[in-house]
Amino acid sequence: MRSLMLIIFMVFSGAALAQAPGSEFFDSLGLARLKNYAALRSTSSNRYVISNEDSKRILPGETLVIADLPGPGMVAHIWFTGSANEFASPRLMRLRIYYDGKKTPSVDAPMGDFFAVGNGYQVDLDSAMIRNTAEGRARNCYWPMPFHKSCKITMTNEGKLLKTLYYHIDWRKYDSLADDIGYFHAYYRQEHPAVDNRHYSFLNIRGRGQYVGTVLSILQSQVSWFGEGDDQFYVDGATHPQILGTGAEDYLNEAWGLRKSEGLWFGSPVVEGYLVGSRISAYRWHVPDPIPFTKSLWAGIEHYGWTYNPDRTPRTSIRERDDYYSSVAFWYQDGVNEGLPEPPYGEARLPLGNAQVIHIEDSLRDVTTEKGKASVHRGAEWGKNLLSFSAEGIGSRINIPIDIPEDGRYELVGHIAQAPNYGNYVALVDNQATNTDPQEPAPTEIPFPGEMVYHNYQPELQMAIQRPLGWFNFNKGRHTISLICVGKDDDSLGYDVGVWNVILEKVPAKAGGSVPMAPHSMPPAPAEAPPAVPMDTPVYRGYPLAVYMERLKSASKTDRPGIIRAIGAFGTDARPAVSQVADALKNPDAEARAAAAWAFTQIGPVGASAVPVLARSLSDSDSQVRILTGLALQAMGPAAAPALPELVRSLADPVDYVRSASASALGAMGSTAAPAVKSLVARLLDTNEDGLVLNNVAQALGEIGPSAKDALPALDQAVKQRRVGAAGEEAILRIQGKPVPTWW
Repeated sequence: MRSLMLIIFMVFSGAALAQAPGSEFFDSLGLARLKNYAALRSTSSNRYVISNEDSKRILPGETLVIADLPGPGMVAHIWFTGSANEFASPRLMRLRIYYDGKKTPSVDAPMGDFFAVGNGYQVDLDSAMIRNTAEGRARNCYWPMPFHKSCKITMTNEGKLLKTLYYHIDWRKYDSLADDIGYFHAYYRQEHPAVDNRHYSFLNIRGRGQYVGTVLSILQSQVSWFGEGDDQFYVDGATHPQILGTGAEDYLNEAWGLRKSEGLWFGSPVVEGYLVGSRISAYRWHVPDPIPFTKSLWAGIEHYGWTYNPDRTPRTSIRERDDYYSSVAFWYQDGVNEGLPEPPYGEARLPLGNAQVIHIEDSLRDVTTEKGKASVHRGAEWGKNLLSFSAEGIGSRINIPIDIPEDGRYELVGHIAQAPNYGNYVALVDNQATNTDPQEPAPTEIPFPGEMVYHNYQPELQMAIQRPLGWFNFNKGRHTISLICVGKDDDSLGYDVGVWNVILEKVPAKAGGSVPMAPHSMPPAPAEAPPAVPMDTPVYRGYPLAVYMERLKSASKTDRPGIIRAIGAFGTDARPAVSQVADALKNPDAEARAAAAWAFTQIGPVGASAVPVLARSLSDSDSQVRILTGLALQAMGPAAAPALPELVRSLADPVDYVRSASASALGAMGSTAAPAVKSLVARLLDTNEDGLVLNNVAQALGEIGPSAKDALPALDQAVKQRRVGAAGEEAILRIQGKPVPTWW
């Protein structure tokens, strides 16, 4: 293993075997050979020298530029960590990488899936190209990403809660690169559920390059083995697959099913079994065996598996199933691919797409216990509140009520914490064993436990381990989740347990069905070639701005938000569409209004004519629209000055994220926002104000500069009381006109 890793390092560092003439010296890694590039880093580190506040905070809907690199160069390593304070957070964070000024990202994937773990999970894995540690919270990528002119990397928070992000982007600046380098791409897609009579596609593109990897994730809608489908690769328009597999686990270089594993080129970091609601996530790197193509490539897999009759007898071992599929395809290509469809947005990527969070600490008064006591541990980690159960030992039980809004079939997921004093538990729902489904047949060839034991010991507190409890048919009204202690790991200091929240997702009526097997050899439809446009015309996913402007005129409610966001992707080149996007801010649909506000965060100052409409949107009934409107006005800088009165009023908004965005927008105006100083000071002196808002208020006062001199006493007080940290210290220096000690 170690020798293989050395060979990998040699290959990806671009080293050649070097032997000094007439000597025995042999430098297999090329470390002694002098390099012809500068090693650089883009980082979240605070520029203020004495600060340890090194994370970036990303508001819901916000897009953060984490690197904007001049070429020629190559990204050699990416490291991320941060908070996961929302159900399936890693799938709600969207990573995009753009090369050479293109509008279409060449990497477009949820952060978690890009780092080889799907379904919103965080787990460790150790492979050559991706390595995750710290229970999946430290993510490392080693795919080489060369570029000629520029490389921009962004992260968008498409969830509903604030996210924090720490990052290192390690890159090399070259004098020149070879003309024939391939550009690294990664693309996420999903079928929730897999489409009948159509094989699941990882990638369908035109161009020249080589396919180098797949991350495949499954959520099972029925019991037993999902993976009898064969992988297929059609190269350069072939009508039959040049590469044809023998089953899903075989494509993943496993055999006889899947089990948790990891390795250089393949592994399965998540394997929960083969029950209803079980998650599976696996990776297969084609680094030793890339698949070249010169004109086109279709890569995918059949979604076949075992199915059962109503009497619980096997129907067939190979029949099409409607499990939930998602994937990321990795490849290198000549130039930038701009023809792939837009991936789903935000919560549409979640397992069932309609997650409802039940904050169970709010129902503490209705919780009952046996042999133990329940309480609420507030602010346990990153502001999360735990329903904590102090248990006496084996047999201790906590009963947690949940209210079901309407009759239907639902998935339940418990967010159960891990800690040094936590025990092992099983879960019941209405006294029914979880991880089973009485409507589904029990498979005869795979062990099917009635209850799964959750081992909750961990040397340090870790929040929010997703524990799928199963799919249930519920009547409207109150139901009960019970956790029962069955023991503890040897290293645990106790038998306690903590629950952050419960996730309720309604299962679509179709889920769990099956259809006759599709034809075994089914040539895929070729990827459509985008329309030809002049070379200097900006395009997004193959189409110029004018096409999206025309589509918006007759767009359906479902399609409208995506079209508006596509217009926003043109950035400053979207100037001709400003009035159309501004009109969308008045749309009755809140999602369309939020999309329009986000578009203006990308369009920036060239959209200044829309400031009056944006100012009115600060009073929108939807808080997400108000948050994004504040961010849009921030992006406009001094051009947002006409909205100053409305921004001042928004400093009293009941939603802290809105107050935070409004403060940042005032700061971006610089000295133009001097009339807002008094209102900003009032926020600073409010001892009940949220820390995020205080930080942004302090930063805004510093950006206003000497015109904010009346804020100095309040800033000094807030710093001494430790209600603000480095942001307050830096603001004081900037207002006083003194040098700020910064790293850059």
